[in-house]
Amino acid sequence: MATIGSLTVGLTLASAPSVSAEPASAAASGAHFVVLVPKGAPLDDAESAVVANDGVVVRKLPQIGVVLARSQRADFAAKVRREGGVAAAGATRNLAELTATTSKPTSMPVPVHGQVTSQRGALGPEPLAANQWDMKLIGADQANEEYQGSPDVLIGLLDSGIDATHPDLAPNLDKSASVSCANDGLPDTAEASWQDNFGHGTHVAGIVAAAKNGIGTAGVAPDVHIAAIKVGDAEGYIYPESAMCGYLWAADHGVDIANSSFSIDPWYFWCGSDPDQAATTEAIRRSVSYAAVRGVTTVASLGNYNWDLAHDVVDPLSPTNGAPVTRTAGAGCAQLPVELNGVVGVSSVGASKSRYYNSNYGTGVVDFAAPGGDRKFQIPATPDANGQILSTLPGGTYGYMQGTSMAAPHVTGVLALLKSRNPMLSGNLLIAAAAAGAEVLPCPASGVHDPDGQGTYRAVCEGGATGAGFYGHGLINALNAVH
Repeated sequence: MATIGSLTVGLTLASAPSVSAEPASAAASGAHFVVLVPKGAPLDDAESAVVANDGVVVRKLPQIGVVLARSQRADFAAKVRREGGVAAAGATRNLAELTATTSKPTSMPVPVHGQVTSQRGALGPEPLAANQWDMKLIGADQANEEYQGSPDVLIGLLDSGIDATHPDLAPNLDKSASVSCANDGLPDTAEASWQDNFGHGTHVAGIVAAAKNGIGTAGVAPDVHIAAIKVGDAEGYIYPESAMCGYLWAADHGVDIANSSFSIDPWYFWCGSDPDQAATTEAIRRSVSYAAVRGVTTVASLGNYNWDLAHDVVDPLSPTNGAPVTRTAGAGCAQLPVELNGVVGVSSVGASKSRYYNSNYGTGVVDFAAPGGDRKFQIPATPDANGQILSTLPGGTYGYMQGTSMAAPHVTGVLALLKSRNPMLSGNLLIAAAAAGAEVLPCPASGVHDPDGQGTYRAVCEGGATGAGFYGHGLINALNAVH
């Protein structure tokens, strides 16, 4: 499940929100496409263009001026782009659906701690707290002694779903705001549809808001509410349609902060020089901006490939849904959603507050650093001596994962505490408040991070004493957020 495990305002758009699928979608087949109209325009021209070129409308998104479509024609987007009233059109999945595809492996992490239960405690540590070095690193354990967040704050977890029965998550899970967007971006509120079949989303959820209830672990903000917004399909892909659906759902259902511990398939970098990728990028940008205008702050992970996102990157991994083709992603290319304007980008550190050896980084892309784990080079003095992040897993269990996927929800949790204390804060003001309390981490004295001394994970840090290239504003801090 490579993508999930790596797994970013001001736009005026027309019409009221719509979350219902078009009747024709059930029978739609072929490749997936987005068709965009100019900002504020009705969707009539886009719909007509789809039908005129042998396509089927799957879903209409008038709030962002986008039509989701399918067609068996490989030249569908090229023809639709020539139609009047269409601003852009593009294939969202590299046309791989018209040929053979490669599936991602479906696997779940192995639980380390199995089921852990106890009687509800007072305000003492949770049974597994001694292994939560990450919470101590950002002062969350101390912050929770004073304040645990407000249930009025809702966190939308765009991920692989959440185990609704987990005893550490059930107290804070808002089922009425939960949904699956994993089927072509068509919202499905049936509880079975948004259950977690990978474990990633449940793990992320526990980092944000595992309840302080004398069971297992506690999250950064153990009293805030969470909603499962499932965007990962059965094979682990997170495609543009699902991501768009997720952001629109968050915007229209009272979500305050949207955690996005993923990159959008099938391209690790979406490049404006390609008309298909450009159209999809704009559609994603509109959905994130729509959410931002409605008070949703989006937090995203930077990914785990040791790439400097501020400079040209050689990408040998895309597309993820077929045979990869090595290409250089430079100016005009962006990892989505983390490099979109307004998205909070998060890099990862280990127990020693040094960059996780595989964390992506880059000046101007990283906003905050947070604990994501480092099992190779930063081993904590905990009972398990495990440098990864301990959190909830499906089936009432607990286990370890590492990566920027685990770092992002620490930032989301701190933002949730700030939002709880100051309900009027959102967007840039919320980010500024978190930045004011962050711990500045400087670049290594040499300017180079080379944890094994062999150059395997070598990374150059820009920013000197500010550490901005690796850590942005610095290491997020929960205790400062509640003071």
